[in-house]
Amino acid sequence: MKKIAPYIETIGSGLLMIAGLITNNPWIFIASIVFGGYSQTKEGILDTIENRHLNVELLMILSAVGSCLIGYYSEGAILIFIFSLSKMLETMTTDQSKKQIRSLMTLQPTNASRLLANGQTEKVDVSDLVIGDLIVVAVGETIPIDATIKEGTSSIEEAAITGESLPVQKTVDDVVFGGTLNVSHPVTLTVTHELGDTVIQKIVRMVEEAQKFPSKTARFIDKLEDIYARVVLIVVALVIIAGMIAFGQTFEEAFYRGMILLVVASPCALIASVTPATLAAISNGARHGVLVKGGIHFENMMDTEAVVFDKTGTLTNGIPTLKESYYISGDDLETKKAIIALETYSSHPLANAIIASLQKDVGEEVLKAEELEEIAGHGIQGKYNSSFYKVGKKDMMTQVDERTVALGESWAKEGMSIVYVERDGKTVAVLGLVDEVREDSKALISWLNNHNIETIMITGDTRFTAEKIGESLGIKQIIAETLPQEKAEKIQKLRETYPNIVMVGDGINDAPALANATIGIALGSGTDVAIETADMILVNNRVSSIRYIYELSQKLRKIIIQNVIFSVAVILLLVVSNLFGYMTLPIGVVGHEGSTILVIINSLRMLRLKGHED
Repeated sequence: MKKIAPYIETIGSGLLMIAGLITNNPWIFIASIVFGGYSQTKEGILDTIENRHLNVELLMILSAVGSCLIGYYSEGAILIFIFSLSKMLETMTTDQSKKQIRSLMTLQPTNASRLLANGQTEKVDVSDLVIGDLIVVAVGETIPIDATIKEGTSSIEEAAITGESLPVQKTVDDVVFGGTLNVSHPVTLTVTHELGDTVIQKIVRMVEEAQKFPSKTARFIDKLEDIYARVVLIVVALVIIAGMIAFGQTFEEAFYRGMILLVVASPCALIASVTPATLAAISNGARHGVLVKGGIHFENMMDTEAVVFDKTGTLTNGIPTLKESYYISGDDLETKKAIIALETYSSHPLANAIIASLQKDVGEEVLKAEELEEIAGHGIQGKYNSSFYKVGKKDMMTQVDERTVALGESWAKEGMSIVYVERDGKTVAVLGLVDEVREDSKALISWLNNHNIETIMITGDTRFTAEKIGESLGIKQIIAETLPQEKAEKIQKLRETYPNIVMVGDGINDAPALANATIGIALGSGTDVAIETADMILVNNRVSSIRYIYELSQKLRKIIIQNVIFSVAVILLLVVSNLFGYMTLPIGVVGHEGSTILVIINSLRMLRLKGHED
């Protein structure tokens, strides 16, 4: 019963209409009109009063009332039933678009096995879990909440979140998401998020918000509706008057032609041309691990002229490793300790990689530095064991000898990121780190180049390193040695040449650039600031999904154009037919509302589009 409750008005109106056709009783037709048109009438009147905005609901009700006034009760009932039916189908389309998102909510279990201090477990409601709780997830169980692995290694199926069908191997300290499936081994997890702040909950909220934020075309048509409705009412009045004065028609004949015009000229199909298709596109994206925060971003994506990529963590895996190192002073261990002491407090992505590589030589000794100062985009400096150290780029060093510079530059030409180390004004070491490019980056860059979309990489790395990586990927433009605060300025400058520009990034330092681009795209593994700032989020962390988003936007454009052309053509055909006297009210109703239904069905095709990797 709950499933049909939203459609009871349409069903009731249809049954009463059929009863009226059988009995030819005008009161049953009136009951059908009231039953099927009550909600639309209420909605139309309230919208007109509150927003001073005429709408198609009022035009349809006026047509039905007008038909009854001149004795065409059955036509009025048919009009309201089909209008109600088209509204019902539009609601069903919206529900279908939201169905995939709502289904995510059912993925999270309601119970979890919390680990107690005595080693036993207890079943608790997931909502009772707090950050820091330990939970045990057996093989074949669904992970109940976002967490990190404390003990164990297992394959996790994340298809529901990321759209990735193959399980991902996870081990200690790796992040796992609520609603994903533990495939191979039992694991003990540490809860990291409250239930209301999990990835699934965020995805649902973001998509629901996106579906409330209309595209530019939808807003334009919404504004057009008011003007169009006023013009239709004026033209209908003129047609009735002209019919009686110029063509000698009776009032009933002229009024009948006016009511037909009121029906067939109403822009129901035109209004339904955009929103259902856009909602379906947003839901399709979410199903493939891409969150789009509003229909307007699909429209902007349609006309993309250039895509700008951050390097680290976007085009590359974001997990660099120390490949080369050269120590000048001779006391390598002391230098390594100093590097770890300083880099422990650094926020740069390379810091963790350096620490992880050097830790095996130094051991687990707790190392502390003093008078620390991190210089954004350059490096970090501070005191360790009474000596003053600098760890960072060459331009941060007091002086670097030619031999060390030559070594660093030779490594940079091989695609390494170079870090220099200075003690008390003298260079004591140089490190070379490699961050391998993502497997799907090269294919995406090639596809973008083949579709005449400019590819640009912007990075703080040295020109040597940037050009090496850019060349291996086939990127057209390289902007290197860019400070975090300069990225947004570079984007603004690029927009002078490429007004519709996409920026892809994942870090805090990318947030201003993401905000300044036409469309900002963040990776799901990126920082909260980047995700909050971005217009689109690649939950699946695959940059190749940019191709899918672009193709989805192009498909959306085609469907919207098809819908608009078809709906306008039907209106013109019906209006002209009426002017020449070839149109009856029942045919007009079927033609007009039938076109609306066809437009909605065409929009549903957006739900079926698959990513190129499916």
